[in-house]
Amino acid sequence: MLLTGSYRRSLDDKLRLAIPKQLRDPLGFPTNSELFIAPGNDGSLVLYTAELIKQIGEALSKLGPAEKDMRAFSRLFYSQAQPADIDRQGRLRIPPELAKLANLNNEVVVLGVRDRIELWNAESWDQFLQQTQPSYDELAERVLRNVVPNLETR
Repeated sequence: MLLTGSYRRSLDDKLRLAIPKQLRDPLGFPTNSELFIAPGNDGSLVLYTAELIKQIGEALSKLGPAEKDMRAFSRLFYSQAQPADIDRQGRLRIPPELAKLANLNNEVVVLGVRDRIELWNAESWDQFLQQTQPSYDELAERVLRNVVPNLETR
């Protein structure tokens, strides 16, 4: 499964948001639509498949409960993660406390990020792009050099 693209969507007064078909289809929606919504990084929310959230839990359990950062992260992450409520029309209902956490209001940017979907406040996403896009070449070179050593990035 590969999720890609960015889509601007409106959040209605019931905190519902249409998940783009291009992102729903690879997830097997509606037959295989067990998703979880949880806090993400940089003020975003993330939609995880049940399989991916299970993998996160397995990786965390290898660290052991004695690791202070792991305990704190687990408490924050799992106490706020919830099963995603998606209706037959492909609209996600965002829990009010998570919408507040991510400062989601009228316009939301929905991102396909490889194996997950990120939800961003549109202003926060625009600011992230303004700050990060100019250094894309350097960022790509640093990251891809470690991932695919023989990949030519230019």
